[in-house]
Amino acid sequence: MDFRALTEYLDSLGATGVPGCDLAVYRDHEPIYRHWAGHRDEAGAEPMQGDELYWLYSCTKLFTTCAAMQLVERGVLNLDDPVSAYLPAYGQLTVREGDAVRPARRVLTVRHLMSMQSGLDYDMTTPQASAALERTGGLASTRQLVDAKAKDPLCFEPGTDFLYSLSHDVLAVVIEVASGKRFSDYLRENIFQPLGLRATGFFPSGDEAARLCAQYVFDAEKGRAVPCGREENSFRFSPDYESGGAGLYSNVADCIAFADAIACGGGKLISPEMIQLWDANQLGPKSRATFDEWNRVGYSYGLGVRTRVTTAVGGRGQIGEFGWDGAAGAWMMIDPVNHISAFFAMHVRNFGYCYDVIHPRLRELIYQAVLG
Repeated sequence: MDFRALTEYLDSLGATGVPGCDLAVYRDHEPIYRHWAGHRDEAGAEPMQGDELYWLYSCTKLFTTCAAMQLVERGVLNLDDPVSAYLPAYGQLTVREGDAVRPARRVLTVRHLMSMQSGLDYDMTTPQASAALERTGGLASTRQLVDAKAKDPLCFEPGTDFLYSLSHDVLAVVIEVASGKRFSDYLRENIFQPLGLRATGFFPSGDEAARLCAQYVFDAEKGRAVPCGREENSFRFSPDYESGGAGLYSNVADCIAFADAIACGGGKLISPEMIQLWDANQLGPKSRATFDEWNRVGYSYGLGVRTRVTTAVGGRGQIGEFGWDGAAGAWMMIDPVNHISAFFAMHVRNFGYCYDVIHPRLRELIYQAVLG
């Protein structure tokens, strides 16, 4: 396997606005590639060392939906269960229709949450959420804020369109109710500990916070990444809020261990049959047309993951390959057919170039090196 082109590409990313990055690739439980480039600090004086922590942002969704699939496999959760069976606040939803608000006609299900077809949005600044924070002195739990979100009108009837949203935060609370455990405890006992993941969690301690890689926001006018604070995560809505959609921090070693386990049949986590269900396309024509606006060429959306549905467009790849990415550029690739997995970390927010160019190029170069 010749990874020289991949290494050259990673080394070139500094010129595009990526101060530091790290990539690991596994096949059949074996590490076949690892390379990091750039620097880990705001001053550009400390080279990357490979042990940095990153906010995963939406790569958190892979862990959350894996947890949900575990519960489905165990018969504790059903994809077509009404969300209100776990969260009664979701029993009388409304839908915004033009300037009017009317009762929802369709039942919101767990499947709708997982496939981003719930009709929820990503706005946690509404009066209902603000009131919940005020009532709790800014210490609202995930359940309290998610219940408050149920009072906001949906953007459309559940199951009729695709909208990236707080759906997986709601799913995290469904997991809590179904399992009888706090979400972080469930993840630790059923995903982190079985895989030996020691650097993944929701609230970094002092030592962990010190290991966070410098975080940036890309300034389009200046054409460069500007430091924005290592510990900053705008999806932590309170000190007690565990965001199932964007709240985890981790490192490359932990994330590639998780991706490798799934790529090789699920290991101690879930069965191959559950993996097939997890990455099966869930979008009908209207939802798919909306998802296509995200420019994930060759992909549709499954139960919380992008899923490769064609190789006629979008470059090299494998039908059935799946994964997702994050707001600061993290990217996970899981190929259960060829047992290939990859995890890429960077820490630059608001940088659309990584989704449109960097991630597809990484996938292309990985397949080129591994499969020829």
